[in-house]
Amino acid sequence: MGTGGGRDVNVLIIGGTGLISTEVTRALLKRGHHLTHYNRGKRKQAFDVPIRTLYGDRHDRGTFEAQIQRMDPPPDCVIDMIGYTPEDAESTIHACRRHTRRLIFCSTVDVYAKPAARYPVTESEPYGPLSTYAERKVECEKLLSAAHQAGAFGLTIIRPAHTYGDRGAIIHAFDRRTSWLDRVRNGKPLIIHGDGTALWTAARAEDVGPAFAAAVDNPQAVGRSYHVTAEEWLTWTQYYEQVAAALGATLPELVHIPAADIFRLAGERGRRAYENFQYCNIYDNSAAKNDLGYTYTIPFADGVKKTVAWLDANGGIEEWQDDEEYDALIGRWTQR
Repeated sequence: MGTGGGRDVNVLIIGGTGLISTEVTRALLKRGHHLTHYNRGKRKQAFDVPIRTLYGDRHDRGTFEAQIQRMDPPPDCVIDMIGYTPEDAESTIHACRRHTRRLIFCSTVDVYAKPAARYPVTESEPYGPLSTYAERKVECEKLLSAAHQAGAFGLTIIRPAHTYGDRGAIIHAFDRRTSWLDRVRNGKPLIIHGDGTALWTAARAEDVGPAFAAAVDNPQAVGRSYHVTAEEWLTWTQYYEQVAAALGATLPELVHIPAADIFRLAGERGRRAYENFQYCNIYDNSAAKNDLGYTYTIPFADGVKKTVAWLDANGGIEEWQDDEEYDALIGRWTQR
């Protein structure tokens, strides 16, 4: 296993205070690297030591690129955690070309075709994005890979799947609202897409973040792509059951609605069930284990309890009555 081990690497994170990048930051500090964030300063930092920050908006392309190019000393490695569009990737290339040795790009497992040709999905599976978000991530990967091939920098692509944490939502068939958790506590029916047997994975950010840090000074990671996903393959029914247990509740009645009908009835709110959740989402982490020392240490049953505790302590669970559309959708389906 090659996990690097160099010290005192100058690392710039584009982002740095989001769900995953907070844990990337903590892992980099633990490794002793010199760290700078680039962001707008909108989120309060949650670290034990102050983090040097370059303030700016990456969408102000010219200013962003000039700020990176003026860094002295230049960063040895740039980690782009908030690159979502081809324009973002092109700007990152302009900012980093021959100014940094390494670039690590946070992508997504959604770049693959669904259903996959085989399971678990490996990094060699072909592109086949189904959502606009995934299409844009594919274009980012292609642009950055071309720059890597042209000698602009050494590139590593890391593809998380669903990642959650204290601030990260516990998703279900719809969106990231938390009122469904209150439905569970109050015994209200829950919508589940299809028959509930599609496989899903959810990893805590504390497990995902260190893989990014391990790639920073690891020569084995140059020119490679990696999955950093959960090791438990849960059906959606099992996923719901474990969330209910974390809430100290009994799983209420499940209303099974085909994903296509969720999308038809709920519109944009049901798009992810149709484009993503109805398919099995299980991935091979072997490459990240071998090269980056990736380990999945927090079982979902434990991790979701931590998230629920944080949400409760911070008033983060909305009341089920606030989502009137939910019961209306159940009514439209059951009365069809």
